[in-house]
Amino acid sequence: MPPSLYIGLRFTVSRKRSLAFSLLGVIFGVAFFICTQAQTQGFEQYFIKTILGTSGAIIVSDRFQSRFTSFDNTAGGTVLSGQARRKYYEGITDAAAIMRVIRQFSNVTACAPIVQGNLTAQGDFQSEIATIQGIDLDLHLQATSLGKQIVKGSLNDYRVRPAGLILGSLLAEKMQVTVGDNVTLIGVGGVRKVATVSAIASSGNNIIDDRRGYVNLRLAQSLLNKPSLVTMIVVTLRDPDGAPQLARHFEELFRHRSRDWQTREHGNLLIFSTLRLSAGITVSLIILLAGVLIFNTLTMTVLDKAREIAILRSMGYRRIDITLIFLFQGFLVALIGSILGAMMGALLTYGISLIPVKITGFFSTDHFIVSWNPEHYLYAVLIAFFAVLTASYFPARRAANLAPVEILRGSGQ
Repeated sequence: MPPSLYIGLRFTVSRKRSLAFSLLGVIFGVAFFICTQAQTQGFEQYFIKTILGTSGAIIVSDRFQSRFTSFDNTAGGTVLSGQARRKYYEGITDAAAIMRVIRQFSNVTACAPIVQGNLTAQGDFQSEIATIQGIDLDLHLQATSLGKQIVKGSLNDYRVRPAGLILGSLLAEKMQVTVGDNVTLIGVGGVRKVATVSAIASSGNNIIDDRRGYVNLRLAQSLLNKPSLVTMIVVTLRDPDGAPQLARHFEELFRHRSRDWQTREHGNLLIFSTLRLSAGITVSLIILLAGVLIFNTLTMTVLDKAREIAILRSMGYRRIDITLIFLFQGFLVALIGSILGAMMGALLTYGISLIPVKITGFFSTDHFIVSWNPEHYLYAVLIAFFAVLTASYFPARRAANLAPVEILRGSGQ
């Protein structure tokens, strides 16, 4: 071991109680940082998974008229007068042809047509306004997570019934209906169709589960008076992060509105990002507090060890050597604190993931959701080392700048 590091270790031992409090601050700061980030990102990923599983990475919908620029010749010359606003036309009339082209893109895994609209769902005890989606079951199962969301009933029963109905769990609860019950669907113009509840689905998103129902594509077109229209095409991707670029390409290619999931959920994603940042800043204050404790401890060490430092300087130790003695103490606290804090953070994260809790709000779950991301550990360690080494630098520089001759003569420190 180099002499400077050995001396630094001896100085550390001389004030082990004070440094122990600093060490505990780093440990708890690192652990809580990892734990809070794991929770906030866990719920964010759960939300994203729910969105991708119900609405896909890209939604292709209404056809639009290309923007054009008008000109004004009244002033004796051609004058640019501005672009006309884009005009949209409801639905997709050539969904089959568009889907054939979409499937040729390498990033696309599946796509499915949907006819969507609001209508009245009337049970024996309660009527509700429902958002009905008409689907092609086989294509829809490929493009969404509907098959994994069934909590009651059977998709096979829905498949064999010409008027089968899948209801969101909260909607079924409000209407007081269950599998096997009949529900009257009242569509545009008072058109009535009796459907049998074949299954009940829970997506985990309460907004969806509170309003959505699924019927056969043709039945939905009849109820909504859209015999030849498809409201949207849901597209799933191998790499959902590439959705914005592909959505822009789809708009240019098909002249239909194409919205990626990042754009659709921008507000909600911003909320999650803000929560993660806020939690990270709050917990980082614990590490900064540990840095303040180290600063105070090392400052006192400099004052107490001023004579020893002067002797070391007179023996030939350079300023950089004295600086390293005190920086080593901070490095030791940061290293041990980061290792123990990371271990404690992993244990806390695992323990929290096992806690049963009933969450019903924006989405529903029966336990805390956590994310195991190595970046959380990396960021926690970097913050710890930055805070501790920065706090150690100033006492170390003060020690290096002590005048050894004056100290040894007893003229002051």
